[in-house]
Amino acid sequence: MLKRHANFFKSLLLLLDLATITIAWFGAYLLRFKVQLVPVTKGIPLLSDYFLLLIPIYVIWIFSFWSFDLYRPRRISSRLSEVWDMVKANTMSVLLLAAFAFFIRDTEFSRLVFTYFWALNITLLCLLRWTYREVLRVLRRRNYNLRYILVIGAENLAKEVINRFKYHPELGMTVVGCLTKQSEKIGQSMEDAEIIGTYDMLPTILAKRTIDQVFLALPADAQSEINKIMEVLSDYPVDIRIVPDVSQYMMLRSEAEMFDGLPILTLQASPLYGWSRVIKRSMDIGLSALTLIIASPLIIAISISIRWTSPGPIFYRQVRMGLDGKSFFMLKFRSMRVDAEQETGAVWTTTNDNRRTAIGKLLRQTSLDELPQCFNVLKGDMSLVGPRPERPELIEQCRTGIPTYVLRQKMKAGMTGWAQVHGWRGQTSLEKRVEHDLHYIEHWTPWLDLKILGMTLVKGFINKNAY
Repeated sequence: MLKRHANFFKSLLLLLDLATITIAWFGAYLLRFKVQLVPVTKGIPLLSDYFLLLIPIYVIWIFSFWSFDLYRPRRISSRLSEVWDMVKANTMSVLLLAAFAFFIRDTEFSRLVFTYFWALNITLLCLLRWTYREVLRVLRRRNYNLRYILVIGAENLAKEVINRFKYHPELGMTVVGCLTKQSEKIGQSMEDAEIIGTYDMLPTILAKRTIDQVFLALPADAQSEINKIMEVLSDYPVDIRIVPDVSQYMMLRSEAEMFDGLPILTLQASPLYGWSRVIKRSMDIGLSALTLIIASPLIIAISISIRWTSPGPIFYRQVRMGLDGKSFFMLKFRSMRVDAEQETGAVWTTTNDNRRTAIGKLLRQTSLDELPQCFNVLKGDMSLVGPRPERPELIEQCRTGIPTYVLRQKMKAGMTGWAQVHGWRGQTSLEKRVEHDLHYIEHWTPWLDLKILGMTLVKGFINKNAY
């Protein structure tokens, strides 16, 4: 019954895809020859010529979509991965279609139609898939289209698995029970799921109960049990998923991927690679250059004030730790006496710090002393948004008390950041600052950067903890 339901939804999605592809194909024809975004100079071809190309289009797209596994169940996969697969499948399909059309000598097909078709197809198919998934989520919340799960394990890892399904009813994954190694636990409840047996009872439970998927959530030292369980499961037509016991090692942007058929777990990584790096760097260059141009009169005024009010240089260069622990010289307007650290060494600034110059207090309270860091951003040492850079001496003090402190260096240091816009700067909790910085790295997007920059402007640069 369940397999028939799965085949029904696959067939339904296939028919919806073909209908959408048809709309996109004729939409591309209308855009080119009726709307004429680009004027037509060689005459308008017959619609029937393009109609005949639908058969090879259907064949190519079905082949591509099956090749990219776009009809597999995606209950627990991300929507972004489906969109990316859709883009790749459509791109390959359009290239194959263009190659096929080249050999049809009777008709010359417009290359702009293919371009419009590619764009329309991706847009409409992604909207279709989003709507389709949302409808399924609503149905699953109402107890339709469910899948029945057996969790093998009764430790903390198994509890995590059950909790994930409990808090995401839209996935339609119902836990029918758990298996444990200890028989005395049978009948007990674990996170609202009943422990219904031991590992040895697995064949009987699979034969008597409706189970679609088995989740193995066993501790790392249970390899012998896993081998026995896998031998039993090989005789039953259920989906098998293993949740590796590595959660205690997962730190930053952890993910799983396949490398030539080999599963690879990434436990700690930077979010900036590929186009993400290009987008963030482009934003940094454009916005920092614009800031320097707009603020140039203010920069000149501050420079003159510093020169008039205290002896010494206008700018202060200080070694800070940036991306991957690499040091760089960070620029600031000088706000303290030249001999400020001669006796104290590297320390954080305190309230009513007598080392500040006459104008230094105002510069620090308004954060205007950090304007020259736009040059660091242009050079590439810093970013507009990111964890604030610290001095090497202070980092050594922090890393002993806060083990995750160095993870901040997986992202380029910033002029402002998630911690700063939430008030965690100056003499405030280091733990909270690190927590906010790691949240930013874990959830980084260009939109989050723009949000932080907006919050920085709205809240202003004055902060009671800056002195």
